[in-house]
Amino acid sequence: MDPFDGPGSPRHEEQEEAGRAESRSRWARFSSWLECACVVTFDLELGQAIELVYPQDVKLTEKEKTSICYLSFPDSYSGCLGDTQFSFRFRQSVGRRTSRLRDDLYNRDAPVTLQRETAHFFGYVYFRQVKDVSVKRGYFQKSLVLVSRLPYTHLFHSLMQTIAPEFFEKHEPCLEAVCNEIDQWPTPVPGQTLNLPVMGVILQVRIPSKFDKPGGSPVRQTAKENLLPVPTLLPTIHELDLFKCFQSILIHLQMLWELTLLGEPLVVMAPSPTVSSETVLALISSISPLKFCCDFRPYFTIHDSEFREYTTRTQAPPSVVLGVTNPFFIKTFQSWPHIVRLGEVKMAGDLPKQVKVKKLSKLKTLDTKPGIYTAYKTFLHKDKILIKRLLKGIQRKRPSEVQSAILRRHLLELTQSFIIPLERYMASLMPLQRSVTPWKTPPQIRPFSQDEFLSTLDHAGPQLTSLLRGDWIGLYRKFFRSPNFDGWYRHRHREMTQKLESLHLEVICDADLLGWTKDKSEVEVVDLILKLREKLIKARRQQLQLRDGVMDKLDSFISSIISSLPADLQIVLGTGASP
Repeated sequence: MDPFDGPGSPRHEEQEEAGRAESRSRWARFSSWLECACVVTFDLELGQAIELVYPQDVKLTEKEKTSICYLSFPDSYSGCLGDTQFSFRFRQSVGRRTSRLRDDLYNRDAPVTLQRETAHFFGYVYFRQVKDVSVKRGYFQKSLVLVSRLPYTHLFHSLMQTIAPEFFEKHEPCLEAVCNEIDQWPTPVPGQTLNLPVMGVILQVRIPSKFDKPGGSPVRQTAKENLLPVPTLLPTIHELDLFKCFQSILIHLQMLWELTLLGEPLVVMAPSPTVSSETVLALISSISPLKFCCDFRPYFTIHDSEFREYTTRTQAPPSVVLGVTNPFFIKTFQSWPHIVRLGEVKMAGDLPKQVKVKKLSKLKTLDTKPGIYTAYKTFLHKDKILIKRLLKGIQRKRPSEVQSAILRRHLLELTQSFIIPLERYMASLMPLQRSVTPWKTPPQIRPFSQDEFLSTLDHAGPQLTSLLRGDWIGLYRKFFRSPNFDGWYRHRHREMTQKLESLHLEVICDADLLGWTKDKSEVEVVDLILKLREKLIKARRQQLQLRDGVMDKLDSFISSIISSLPADLQIVLGTGASP
């Protein structure tokens, strides 16, 4: 046997790496949508266990497998018989490699709320529990889980409704066929409408773009191709039925919006993982188009790897929104400032019974009644007109999707009224375009001054676009201390810095560079070439939005300048040619 071919040998390792690279390219389209599909079953000896992962060469760490196992089953208190769908989110293991370029390209044009996750995975679950006398426990219990970095809740739950019932009949061959079909899908590109064939159905979806008008018209069917079967149009890939999620807490929507905006520690205790996950995701989406920059777990259990971290009493509760179903958590979270306890929706005549705000001291027993347990006082007054409109809609039997559209429009306008003054002030910190010159480094963005911003509110505050009255200044002051402000500010500052870089490259491109070099020493010319090269590499890495032809013109200028230099310098500079 050749010693260079054995396990651990350089040749063996090269072959393994080549195999992994081939596998990655084999599943490239699949992995632009999903990380993997898992089947989780209940084993009498092991408890919840992963029965199958597809594609088979996907590498999940033991910690990730454990998270998927425990989060894929409702806990015993939920009593979920039949089929149940819900979502979860968990932290990925440190050191996992991802396709940076693919993520950057997608995230560059996606709305911030729909960007691909870099440190977490979502799990989309279809759980089946039915009586089965052939099983020792008397029940068949199994979950099909799609693991993805994309927050496409509606798309993946719709996909599950198509594939899961068939999977439970035909098992692994069915899952293999579905994964192969997904591997034929076009990759998600913001702004594009895509046809996604699976199991004899075509799902037609539009991938939202950051250039879309917020709250724009719903997706309409495209009639460009004569497709058979006729595509099933999904009007959204990510939006939830907000009215259904909030129906028992409608009168407290203003408070919940503020708590989410401020990144306050919040626990949602619900009767099932479905209600838990939908309520948490609805709360996170309530501040859209602002990105929720804190952690959130649509379904959280005592087995979660972050359980101790999030329930310690030695420090203040973290900025996180948790969805739970186990009554044990009532005792665990007694020190938390805001707890929403949801029960089964009860009707008071035609209307869903609204929960009440209660004192935290009343949160003591396992059979704690539904309510919002908090001492929080809202900064803004309730919008009574919205509540009356929604309640009238219930009495008139207005469809849930129409009620949801009213709610979504209200929350969007509220968030925009809050964020527009910040955007306006941030734009004023940008240097004037005429101050960007080719021969100097770009000027700095002025620092954000909270007091200066607050002084602009008298003439350019939320009152210009919102009828809501209250302490807007107090709300801003508290927002400045939240992770959501930090995340928003960093994102906007990065965008503005890149805009300055783009402007600088464009004015350099328009300048007479050849004329400048004529009376300069070799040292100065070489310095210019090296600096230009560095800027071009950075621009390519950051995928800066530049005028057509700028990069090509600067590349050709560098080449022509190098060719005019002495041969020895040409050799030295030629080795560092830009890509």
